[in-house]
Parts: sequence; structure tokens; C-alpha cells
Amino acid sequence: MSSFARLRGLILFAALPLLAGCNAVLLSPSGDVAVQQRNLIIISTGLMLIIIVPVIILTLLFAWRYRASNKDAAYDPDWNHSTMLELLIWAAPLLIIIALGALTWVSTHQLDPYRPLARLSEGREVPPNTKPLVVEVVALDWKWLFLYPEQGVGAVNEMAAPVDRPIQFKITSSSVMNSFFVPALAGQIYAMPGMQTTLHAVINHPGEYEGLSANYSGSGFSGMRFRFHGLDQKGFDDWVAQAQKSQATLDRAAYLKLEQPSERNPVQLYATVAPGLFDAIVNRCVEPNRMCMRDAMAIDAQGGAGIPGAHNLTTLDPQVREQLGLTETPPRKYVGAMCTASEGLVL
Repeated sequence: MSSFARLRGLILFAALPLLAGCNAVLLSPSGDVAVQQRNLIIISTGLMLIIIVPVIILTLLFAWRYRASNKDAAYDPDWNHSTMLELLIWAAPLLIIIALGALTWVSTHQLDPYRPLARLSEGREVPPNTKPLVVEVVALDWKWLFLYPEQGVGAVNEMAAPVDRPIQFKITSSSVMNSFFVPALAGQIYAMPGMQTTLHAVINHPGEYEGLSANYSGSGFSGMRFRFHGLDQKGFDDWVAQAQKSQATLDRAAYLKLEQPSERNPVQLYATVAPGLFDAIVNRCVEPNRMCMRDAMAIDAQGGAGIPGAHNLTTLDPQVREQLGLTETPPRKYVGAMCTASEGLVL
């Protein structure tokens, strides 16, 4: 062995203790939903290993026992069937598949992200009449916006929640598809423009946890991360009070400016948020005079407005265009509103 090979081996051996500092957050989560998902991974892996481990061992054993140099091994070229062996080969995998199927069926319903939580942790049910904390999540390019309708505050690239209080996330995106993911809290949920997805979760231990986008969304994707603070009730109230002291206002014009692509944004807290902002983001009608997607779908559901209603076009107000720095670009036209079919006939 060369001196270089020995040196490389010593370096690798010396680096092994560093692995003890790794934080396998998926295997040691701090939220009950993530704990149940962790248990599902462990149980599924254990069930599959019941087959995999014996197969690996027997493969090595057979290769050793029936090697060409072993003249004592039995040689039976006419062997073609064994009922006992067939039962072992097919019964064990069949039982594993049945167990995995039952486990998947139960966990799919129990861990449905749209299903309100039934428990805070193992052995602790959610107290009756408990109101979940509603957090509205918007995936922007390339940052995260969190709105708290009950508290009336907002934040960029930072969020907080009380320990042992159910959280209801309402999730959407401003442009392309992203994926909202706090590994210590629960599994990832996609954020899609023009749609709202939902996640119910709870954090059981105080601490600071990392959140990220788990779906590639462009050049700023690697910096699309945020901090999730698990706090006691007083700590959460202090965080809300800190946001209210910021004096920053997130109205619709401020949102349109924030929506523009930017990377590695610092944490920004907002003392007030425009009413109905999240609903306008989901329905793609934050801009003034723009028809909401739900209204267009309602018109389509009634048979459409016909040609007379298709000429009501508008653009952004000059003031908004100036605030967004779009004065030098050609104005984009879109349908501002559509009359009903009966109004179209009157025209």
C-alpha cells in the first residue's frame, strides 16, 4: 500500500467523528405530523428489510457454497420444483405487500394534509373548540411571504407559531410552482399559482427550524429559504408585537413591488396587511381594475359572456406602473371585467 493510500485512509477515519454532528432532521423531527411520517418510513423500511436482508445473505451463501472449487456441494441438474420452497418464496413477499398496503391505506387518510389535526402528539388529543392558527403562505420569486389574518401582520422569509397549537397553512404561489417544506414540521406541499393548497401541522418543541422550497423554480432557488420559530405563547405574542412595531404596511401596491424577482431577501416584518390580499393573490387580481379569476370562472360556468364582453380591456394604472418601474416597458393588456350575457345583448 502506498503512503498516499494510507494517508487517505487515515483522513477518512479521522473524519468519521464529524458525522456525529449531523442533524438528521427527518429522523428526529419536532412536529407530530413529521414524527408520524418518520415512523411510517421506519416501519416500511423494516418490513422491506425482512425480505431484502435474507435475500442478500442467501445470495452470498449460495455463491460461496456452490462455487466451482467446492467439490462437496450437491449437484442436481435435474431438480425443477420444491413445494416448500415455492411457499416460502411467494408467501413472505405476499404478506409484506399486504402489510404495506394496509399501512399505506391507513396513513394516507391519517396524514392527509387537508385533514384537521386530531391530536397534538401521541396520547394528547386536540382540546375541543381549539382554533388553529391560520398562516397564509405565498411563494414568490425567490422568497417566502407569510400572512397572519388573525393577527393582521406579515413577514418575508420568517414565520413563527406557538408550540402545541394546530396550524392551518393556506399555500399558493405568485408565478411558478414551488414546494413549501419545513422538514421538522411536516412533509412538503406544493404551492401553485391560481390555486390554494392546505397543510395542517403542529410544532411540539420550541426552537428555530429551517424551511425551504423543495421544487426547483429558477436561478434564485438555492436561496429560497426561511426560518420557522417554534415559540411558547408569550414568545409568539412578542413576535407579533415586534411585527406590529415595524410600521411597514403591505398594501397591494407594496405587494406588487415585493412580487418582483429578487434573491436572498432579508427578513421583513409588516405591521399591517391589506384586507383580502391573499384571496386576491390566489385569484390573480392584485392589480387595480383586473378581473379576478373566480369571476371569470363564474362567467364561464353560466355559459360565458360572448363577444360583446370580450373587449373590456385595461392596463395597470400609471401610478402603479411607475411604482413598479415599468414606465419604460410596453403596457400589458388584460380583461378588466366582463358583462353578463344579458348585458351583452343590451349593448
